[in-house]
Amino acid sequence: MAATGADAVISVAGAAVPAGVLAPMAQPASRRLATAVAAANAARAGRRVDMLVSPVVYVDSVGVRTRKPAELLLPGDHMKVTLSLGDITTHDVDAIVNAANSSLLGGGGVDGAIHRRGGPAILTECRALRESRYPDGLPTGQAVATTAGALPARWVIHTVGPVYSAHDDRSELLASAYRESLRVADELGALVVAFPAVSAGVYGWPLDDAARIAVTTVLATETGVADARFVLFSQPVYDAFKAALRHATMG
Repeated sequence: MAATGADAVISVAGAAVPAGVLAPMAQPASRRLATAVAAANAARAGRRVDMLVSPVVYVDSVGVRTRKPAELLLPGDHMKVTLSLGDITTHDVDAIVNAANSSLLGGGGVDGAIHRRGGPAILTECRALRESRYPDGLPTGQAVATTAGALPARWVIHTVGPVYSAHDDRSELLASAYRESLRVADELGALVVAFPAVSAGVYGWPLDDAARIAVTTVLATETGVADARFVLFSQPVYDAFKAALRHATMG
């Protein structure tokens, strides 16, 4: 790699990459190289790099929808975390996480969209769960899996986030929703999991705090999941998660 000035373009793996992508230069050489290769991969695919914060956590202008290229795998890497703006029901992943209500019988927002697009098979399994394991409903902060029906995913992991309260700190319940979803994903053997912004819709959780809890919990949880995707439903939610991911990984 060679640069000729502040606005230099670096040739990496056969693709031209702006030198600024490599900042901050204080990061280890191996990380700088992996960052450059990731940028090159994005450039070859016609994607503008929006944020690239580490070899295993990066965001681009359209969201990364494929598994991390083998050349980016460094010793100790275990999970890629990406952000995407769009419809979670369209993602072809092992499992999508549903921000469900405790009834498991469908509702509004992401929950309603998953049931509508997934078809009756999801509801059938949810009803069976209510009749057997959860007669009083799925408790807040817990998670359980069903088929994904007609969705591109293989499974739906239903989790119940807490309703926001200005007087009662329910942060641990929100964190638990993400941890339990990853635990269930591990039980299923799911490697690629798409998450919505749990509790950030009608449950009223402030966006910045919902994003902070989501990102820090997923990054801190020991899991076999290799690719965790946050699929966000609006630009403000995406922006909040982008800021949280940048803060969590770059300080």
